[in-house]
Amino acid sequence: MSVKHLVSWNVNGIRAIIKKDFLKDVKTMAPDVLCLQETKAQPEEAKIALTLLSDYHLFTNSSKERKGYSGTAILSKTEPIEVSYDMGIEEHDQEGRVITAEFECFYLVTVYTPNSGEGMKRLPYRETWDEAFLAHLQALETKKPVIICGDLNVAHQEIDLARPKPNYNKASGYTQQEIDGFTNLLNAGYIDSFRHFYPEEVKYSWWNYKYNARARNVGWRIDYFIVSEALKSKLKEAHIYNEYLGSDHCPVGLKIEL
Repeated sequence: MSVKHLVSWNVNGIRAIIKKDFLKDVKTMAPDVLCLQETKAQPEEAKIALTLLSDYHLFTNSSKERKGYSGTAILSKTEPIEVSYDMGIEEHDQEGRVITAEFECFYLVTVYTPNSGEGMKRLPYRETWDEAFLAHLQALETKKPVIICGDLNVAHQEIDLARPKPNYNKASGYTQQEIDGFTNLLNAGYIDSFRHFYPEEVKYSWWNYKYNARARNVGWRIDYFIVSEALKSKLKEAHIYNEYLGSDHCPVGLKIEL
């Protein structure tokens, strides 16, 4: 067994962040597996952008109709046994939001959960997504433990955002329906790895580009590593790497003995 370092990062456009310090930052973090969300790139575009990370096996998923939108990727030094894309539900499989990689001891699922949108127009869709995504995880769980990572687009508790009261039920990502969706995930036997190690630490992973929010640390914790209860004893450390810039999100990490 060895300790594996997994990193997840919503890059808000892989072709944009690659022009910044992204490659240097990845080499500094040195993850065994790197998961990306909001790549905003078709497979060939992502492949070209990530050419210099040649010691990783690359798997990408992209929006089917809306180019330059959404998208996910997994880069792994160890080649997975099998990789699958989406959830097998047409309604939810149009935007390239899910990749599942099977490894020897676990499944790794990276996800870019849909935002409820301006005026919560997409909140009913988001609720059906949360249900479908949990069912996808539970189907995998019957075979192997699961590690989920990505931008889940929800702050779960008051501690997870700088201004909970004015945002509650008024801002996407902090409605009771979205909070309940995340609670359902935990109640199904999953652990929020950062809260497992740091139940009271205030740390954020996303800051609105407007209002100089990052400089003032007016942020939200919406990027996660969630793990099966079966892996609890193997957890070694959880990180929020908010020293790394380049996106409106910072990377988050997990160290686990596998």
